[in-house]
Amino acid sequence: MHKTTTLRCFTVLFTGLSGAGKTTVSNLVAARLYKAGIRTYSLDGDVLRSGLSADLGYTTKDRTENLRRAAELAKLMQESGNLVLASFIAPTVKSRTQFKEIVDAKNFMEVYIDTPIEICEQRDIKGLYKKARKGEILNFTGISQDYEPPTNPDLILSHLLPLETAVAKVCLSIQEKIFLPKADQYNFKATH
Repeated sequence: MHKTTTLRCFTVLFTGLSGAGKTTVSNLVAARLYKAGIRTYSLDGDVLRSGLSADLGYTTKDRTENLRRAAELAKLMQESGNLVLASFIAPTVKSRTQFKEIVDAKNFMEVYIDTPIEICEQRDIKGLYKKARKGEILNFTGISQDYEPPTNPDLILSHLLPLETAVAKVCLSIQEKIFLPKADQYNFKATH
């Protein structure tokens, strides 16, 4: 059995366009934290929409409600002693602010995955951007619906960063934010 460390409740919101790398970075951060004995819970927009938010569409109102539900779930996971990693497009400042208020600002960190839409389209294995450009998908963030980049995120990760470096930056930011003891034992620095 893997020994886990109980820490201050906390949520990291990864935000950016579809295909920016939110879930990829979040999953690798979760793996790194698990190896360090830190209990995490991952929330992903696509997964949430297949269950808890299956009744919602992609209008601005529905996206705001989806993120509100995610925040309430993150709060519950925090209260049960988890460090929550939430990956959502979260296209508006208003919806991200509401998320932050629900989980409590002192228990929140916003990570903006800054990836240009052209790169996101190249990574689009589901063909969603092509469908959106043809008008087959309405309210698609970045095409027919705006994405408001965060004005003051806790961390910005450029698409130009090597993945390992991006993961290390997030882990080090988490370490600073939640005051992990014996920092060297976690070895969150990039390996290259």
